[in-house]
Amino acid sequence: MSSSMIVPVIDVLGNNFKELWAAIVIAIKTSSFIAIDTELSGLGSRKALLAESIEDRYKAICHAARTRSILSLGFACYKKLDDKADSTYLVQVYNLTLLCSEEYIIEPQSVQFLVQHGFDFNKQYAEGISYYKGNDKGGDAHGVNMRSLFVELLRANKPLVVHNGLIDMVFLYQCFYAHLPDRLGTFIADLSQMFPSGIYDTKYATEYELRFTASYLEYAYKKCKLENSKAIAGGGNGSHVFLEFCKYTGNMQTYIDYRPCLDNQNPDGALNVCVQFSAYGWCPNGSQCSMSHDTDLIIQHDEKTREDKRKKRKRKNKKKGSQGPSETCSSPQGKRSHFEETELDQAVPTSEHQEKTASSEPADATHAFEPGTAASMNENEESQAEASSEAPVRPKEKKAEGGTHRAGFDAFMTGYIFAHARNLTENAEESSTAPLIPACLNKLFLSGKSVPLHVAKSTFSKSSKAHVHKMDYVWGKSTAVKPEGTA
Repeated sequence: MSSSMIVPVIDVLGNNFKELWAAIVIAIKTSSFIAIDTELSGLGSRKALLAESIEDRYKAICHAARTRSILSLGFACYKKLDDKADSTYLVQVYNLTLLCSEEYIIEPQSVQFLVQHGFDFNKQYAEGISYYKGNDKGGDAHGVNMRSLFVELLRANKPLVVHNGLIDMVFLYQCFYAHLPDRLGTFIADLSQMFPSGIYDTKYATEYELRFTASYLEYAYKKCKLENSKAIAGGGNGSHVFLEFCKYTGNMQTYIDYRPCLDNQNPDGALNVCVQFSAYGWCPNGSQCSMSHDTDLIIQHDEKTREDKRKKRKRKNKKKGSQGPSETCSSPQGKRSHFEETELDQAVPTSEHQEKTASSEPADATHAFEPGTAASMNENEESQAEASSEAPVRPKEKKAEGGTHRAGFDAFMTGYIFAHARNLTENAEESSTAPLIPACLNKLFLSGKSVPLHVAKSTFSKSSKAHVHKMDYVWGKSTAVKPEGTA
């Protein structure tokens, strides 16, 4: 049983953005859903980001978005192939390196963390795709640029998938859309109209639907991959998730970073896992920690612990002469008690959202077609290891703490979690227009809260003026672009 695969990621920079533009737009328009991830230059005060009042949290995130910047953006476009068995997706992912043209704060701990995880600041400053924040300026909303790409994302009207994504959504709004409104209610009203097909947060899905022991990104991804792999190996009539990737040739090869996703399960290995990293995907000792930060080993440890508890309960119930309820995979208190605080600590170093620290996998699947050429696809997940071996693999890089942590692969992992959760909850008789995962539709995870943030326009909230004008432009009601002004 193996779910190892090699994932191609297309690096998009200022010098190839125009060349890849058409492929990116096609990937967005033809997808079934799109997963997004960001890397940020910082988030500011951790305490403010965990304020008791959600309105105060929003203000703190807004301040961060206005003073910091997005360093890279990952797109993972998942297209369900209806002519294939089970839930088969063509996965196409882009990793865009960005450079804000305005002054912004970059926090030392963010730089240190990103460098440790392979982020190339020299490449960012030399070749990053330029963008500015706030409202549109003149005709800059047209042409090949980030604001136009964001408009294409809105026009595609696809379900948007994030992981612990409130911070991502705030930054995307400020960096590529318009000035952020001052009130949370206005922002939510705008957001609900920007993405009418819905926003799904896989952090929420992992906590409340899948109910995994931990829910940081890498753990959730590998747990989903393991469950899917076991289901395939076990046979049965249930549906499974399979992935296919485009095969790139010629000049496209120079833009692709092939990232191996290998299974490191070792049943005989010592289970000396780091408790802190096991629970939160982050450890203050970093690479100096004497305990293991291997997520595969952590999942193996959790599986063994769960099985031991199940056997103990079975013996106890048998002794009592009664059958007890089967144990679920709900999160034990020991692992969840400090989830929220640590994740926000992760968010800053990772510089994207709260959980990116946990992500440790390589960057992810992408889709780009060479002009006038159809792209072929690799085999499904069962044969990914073999199919991927045909592609040239870059020399093995130095192992980074917690993984390579790139926006592209983080987006891929986010999309995979969603595909797996969708597969488990899918109803064959449901309408094609029904929400992909109804229980998770428009619910953004809130650290430290027992209820999510609902992305739905309130009767008492109005949309911002900047948003109303931008929507007119997005949907063709107005061809003019409003000069920069207030929201």
